[in-house]
Amino acid sequence: MARPTGLLVVMPMLLSACSAEKRAVGPDQPRTPPNGPSDPRISLIENNVYQVSQGSRYFTWYGCGSCHAQGAQGYLDLGDGKWRRGGAFEQVYGAIATGHDTSYADRIPVEQLWQITGYVRSLATLDPAKRRRQDVDQRGEPQAGNWSGPVL
Repeated sequence: MARPTGLLVVMPMLLSACSAEKRAVGPDQPRTPPNGPSDPRISLIENNVYQVSQGSRYFTWYGCGSCHAQGAQGYLDLGDGKWRRGGAFEQVYGAIATGHDTSYADRIPVEQLWQITGYVRSLATLDPAKRRRQDVDQRGEPQAGNWSGPVL
């Protein structure tokens, strides 16, 4: 009678390989605005693809693209790298948080403002084709007040 030795070897390997994905979304996330250009949290956001991609989602969710869509003209074009209020992280953060007619600092959590800022600062180096792809991918995402449900 044959023994299932292959199964006995493979099953423990398969079971030990399964684990939850690990992302740092705990207490190390920013809870206060940036405190200047040397704030060490800036590199934690800008050098983390997950954080920047979340910023892209929030950019869409909060309706930023209604004014700052790809191809916008003048200061509304965030992809040209020309910043009206300065291009340093804390300056872009401030422009997003308090530089509009309404204060987004009152409506958007600090962590999300950091992520949006990381995304906005990445737009100058983002391939336009990739940005178009992101726009298409996010069509079914909630978008400010005009969301009508998932795209089917």
